[in-house]
Amino acid sequence: MSGTSEKVYVEILKKIKTIIEEDNLQAGDKLPSERELTDRLHVGRSSVREALRSLELLGLIETRRGEGTFIKPATGHRLVEVLASFILHDKKAKQNLLETKSIILRDCIELAVKRIKDKDVEFLNVLLQQMHEEDDSGQLQKLSYQFKDAVIRLCDNHLLYRLWIELSGYGSSLHGKTFIPDPGDCSQIMEHLKNGDSMKVIQLMSREL
Repeated sequence: MSGTSEKVYVEILKKIKTIIEEDNLQAGDKLPSERELTDRLHVGRSSVREALRSLELLGLIETRRGEGTFIKPATGHRLVEVLASFILHDKKAKQNLLETKSIILRDCIELAVKRIKDKDVEFLNVLLQQMHEEDDSGQLQKLSYQFKDAVIRLCDNHLLYRLWIELSGYGSSLHGKTFIPDPGDCSQIMEHLKNGDSMKVIQLMSREL
């Protein structure tokens, strides 16, 4: 593969990753079709097919005949569930988990307060508006989770974000539940983010722990 071809190939992979994030696609969700990806990425269909093939070889997606291409669950989450089953009765390990989550949450929020941009505020405000207008409890819970996830993402540090996701999955396996902020919580978090008050955001988000 030539240098130019390699650069285009890497760019396509990055753009597919961006589409997954923008569409808020999760494990088990269907990816846009090759035709739609070609249109959205403004590249040749053969290039999209090659990028998808590489993602499938890496075990990140799977193609089901007649159905389409789907995002595969991260192997890390399976490992998390196995580890959790061994640690259920270990109080020290549980405490270590909570302490580590607390440290990562604090770091994520402190970075988020420093790095939040106008476009981030607009996106969170749109989510808030949707939450206040939503009557369906299931959809409201989905929006609330999306809001919480968006706040953590504001840290703009992929490694910290992935650590948080893995530890949150670990915690859910241990406790069987996770904190979903209600519209009131989200409104307060929004105000404290805009005011640069990381401590108050941390205090509200720490209900996760």
